[in-house]
Amino acid sequence: MSIMTLVFLVGGLGLLVLGGEWLVRGASRLAAISGVPPLIIGLTVVSFGTSAPELAVSTQAVLGGQGDIALGNVVGSNIFNILFILGISALIGPLAVQRQLIRVDVPLMIGASLALLLISLDGSISPIDGIFLATSLFAYIGWQIIQSRRQKTAHTAAEGGSAQAPRDIRNIFFNLVLIGAGLGLLVLGSRWLVDSASTIARFFGLSELIIGLTIVAVGTSLPEVAASVIAALRGERDIAVGNVIGSNLFNILGILGISSWFAPEGILVPAAALAFDIPVMVAVALACLPIFLTGFRVERWEGGLFLSYYIAYTAFLILTASNHQALPVFSSAMATVVLPVTAVGLIILGIRAALQGNGWPQMPMKR
Repeated sequence: MSIMTLVFLVGGLGLLVLGGEWLVRGASRLAAISGVPPLIIGLTVVSFGTSAPELAVSTQAVLGGQGDIALGNVVGSNIFNILFILGISALIGPLAVQRQLIRVDVPLMIGASLALLLISLDGSISPIDGIFLATSLFAYIGWQIIQSRRQKTAHTAAEGGSAQAPRDIRNIFFNLVLIGAGLGLLVLGSRWLVDSASTIARFFGLSELIIGLTIVAVGTSLPEVAASVIAALRGERDIAVGNVIGSNLFNILGILGISSWFAPEGILVPAAALAFDIPVMVAVALACLPIFLTGFRVERWEGGLFLSYYIAYTAFLILTASNHQALPVFSSAMATVVLPVTAVGLIILGIRAALQGNGWPQMPMKR
């Protein structure tokens, strides 16, 4: 292992931090200038941009005949996005969740996750399935644009049709450049970090499977980590939450949809992914609804719960890959104690939220 490996590791982290800062700053300023709500920016520009590494890795994997990597990348990234990124962001500060996420975007994320499970039951994701997924993504983007325009019109009417402040074209252009530069740094930084971390892992004798299950899957999600954490630190928590939900939608509908076009026989779905990882992704998406409904906020303890489950999921992957002797005990504890208790807790949260609000759209925000 050369000194340059460590240089690229540190440099990759630096680029991720700087790229996330530029991306969030440019997006939030552009939202203020154009009158687009920050949530919409987080659900579209930021989330789609930070998913660029997943798109590059998955497309390249399909072209190289490694479709299972493309699928594992998306499924692993979606689990990581919710459990780790939302967990870390909530630990920084409680995350306010807007009603639009509860009404539209989270149900769509759950629907996309279930759709992936259903179309995978035959053992592959065909190009026709990919067309369906990608078309759904384009429809979602179009709806977001229409919704943004309606909100903007309603806001103008509420202010008596007052004219907006003149827009500075140079300022708009500067923030677009800032967003583009931030995305570029995120992509480059994640590539440096993944490559250097993989080299270090091999140096210490870790298997290629463990590298793929951990470093590659997490590495392609590092732009989301940087963007969401920096957004949380800057108080742009609409962007932090919207980035995660939007990224998960883009991962399923866009990345798998587009990459499947390059696989004439479809992206093969391994039996292990169909039996475990995809159901875990669906369960994690479903868990967002009762937690978000409880006061339209993700508290610190809920963020800690998310994070602890990601640690448990990663531990299970490593124990399984290495066929460790502790695997039976760990699996038994998760199946008989942890998961049932969690399921009961989520059901109680959902019932409590429904009883408090007489229907979730009218529930008050927690203070």
